[in-house]
Amino acid sequence: MSPPHPVRAASRRLLAAITLGAFLVACHAIAPAAAATRTAAESGYAIGSGGAIASAEPQASTAGLAILRQGGNAVDAAVAVALALAVVQPQAGNLGGGGFAVIRRGDVIATLDFRETAPSGARRDMFLGSDGKPAGDQSWVGPIAAAVPGSPAGLYELHHRFGRLPWSRVVAPAVRLARDGFLVTARLHDALEEERETLGRFPETARLWLPGGTPVPSGARIRIPDLARTLASYGEAGPAAIVSGKVAAEIERASLAHGGILTAADLAAYHPVWREPIRSRSFGWQIAAMPLPSSGGVIVAQALALLERLAWDKLPAGGADRAHLLVEVWRRAYADRFVLGDPSTSLAAPEQLLDPAWIAKRAAGIDVRHATASKDVRPWPGLEQVSPALAAEPSETTHLSVIDGEGGVVSMTTTLNGWFGCGLLVPGAGFLLNNEMDDFTTSPGSPNAYGLIQGDSNAVRPGKRMLSSMSPTILWRDRETIAIGSPGGSRIPTATLQVLLGLIVDGDGLQESVERPRIHHQWLPDVVVVESGALPGGARAELEGRGQKLTDATWRIGEVDVVRRRADRLFEAAADSRGPGGAGVVREAPAAHRTPGSAPSPSPVNTGSD
Repeated sequence: MSPPHPVRAASRRLLAAITLGAFLVACHAIAPAAAATRTAAESGYAIGSGGAIASAEPQASTAGLAILRQGGNAVDAAVAVALALAVVQPQAGNLGGGGFAVIRRGDVIATLDFRETAPSGARRDMFLGSDGKPAGDQSWVGPIAAAVPGSPAGLYELHHRFGRLPWSRVVAPAVRLARDGFLVTARLHDALEEERETLGRFPETARLWLPGGTPVPSGARIRIPDLARTLASYGEAGPAAIVSGKVAAEIERASLAHGGILTAADLAAYHPVWREPIRSRSFGWQIAAMPLPSSGGVIVAQALALLERLAWDKLPAGGADRAHLLVEVWRRAYADRFVLGDPSTSLAAPEQLLDPAWIAKRAAGIDVRHATASKDVRPWPGLEQVSPALAAEPSETTHLSVIDGEGGVVSMTTTLNGWFGCGLLVPGAGFLLNNEMDDFTTSPGSPNAYGLIQGDSNAVRPGKRMLSSMSPTILWRDRETIAIGSPGGSRIPTATLQVLLGLIVDGDGLQESVERPRIHHQWLPDVVVVESGALPGGARAELEGRGQKLTDATWRIGEVDVVRRRADRLFEAAADSRGPGGAGVVREAPAAHRTPGSAPSPSPVNTGSD
């Protein structure tokens, strides 16, 4: 199956401006006069003194801001945003998928893994034909591609441990969006159009999203009563409302009816896992990132360690020297990704790939003047190479970053895998099931439905968690804190890293760093993807002269959402104009959150506040 090819970055920026402007006028989140005069880039930035949110959809960010205004903390707001995304961004936001969250509150740092798991009926060869090769699109379309969802239990567990407001109040904004309706964005309409054939295979899905066989138009207000009822029950009873009883029975019935293997027993047996974060230091900042089964935290930490060792910060910004080192570092980090998987079967642990001796060995193999052929870079610790092939990973994830007025922070990335997951909407429940089984290695050394080459450590096994590239990350030093992440499949770590480098090495402004054109490389294929303007002057020719193989990007490299608490105690949020994201701030912290004896901070000019 070919990957979707939505409109390119320039068109996305135009759609972002149109979509966001329409939303703000309709919901009065910002004065219409301000919305009418902002550019797409400006609409993604906000600054204030009471907390900040950046997510993939303005309507979801607004839901989170409402929770912060009610006295909720960063976790309360993050869960509210995630549930709102499950309503307004059905192609990626989810109750039928899973994700990862990194949390920091004072000295407490935690990471929650609510990644999906393989059903109990899963088999190692379940997607292979009689010839031993991947058969058709079974790992991609229909409920046999669906893993056990982790979001219902995961979001509840996150709130249960760190939330402040009552659970029902945190769920309430999503209930209202589903019950009262929300505006269909240009991006959602485009996604429906792109996936019309897949969604049309399932009558349950087509009735809602393809009425009369036509995608719901942009600008339309749509209500999802079934989802509103599911969310309302979830707000009252927690995960039991979804993983047991009527909804669980409907999930099993729909799955079995379309050839799937997901059962109510699988749903009831699922548990999210608190894991030890990957902790590192680079360029004067402390960093906390997701461990396995997320490979993104390992890739970002390894790349930062290599770049610091190679004095990347001493090289001229925007030049070929920096770009060359980025590519060479990624070439090695992504090769090491080949051996990663669920912690129970991974051939390497993060601490091994981040060991100073391994970093030194990787750095020693980099020629600063000449490209290393990817075929000559072996995965840790020198495994045999696999055949090069077109490699890309599904990019239909969604990210949110939240920081509250007290400095508590959450970076969370969730996913269905492909747009609209496996395409099946659960009757009576109102949400779609994921197609995460494709993220397993269906045939080691062979590409999956999107061409991603993976190792045997990521093979299918009941109860196992599939490898991911999601990279929710938190950084801090002194009084500054950053939360960052992105959707984008295998491009997530490279997009996240480039924005981080702009912030922590070059001291760039938040929106400036987010908007800067990017490059991407992932070991295989042996090619560097380049966004327009990413290699100014003669940098492109210089890279090609060093043996790097370049190609123009036809799909955005990430869609970064980032928030920051500055040393002056102001809060910033930036949403990438590569997609119509929403950035917002609370002008002032609720009175209960202010430092005793302090006066409210003056409200600065604010383009995206509540």
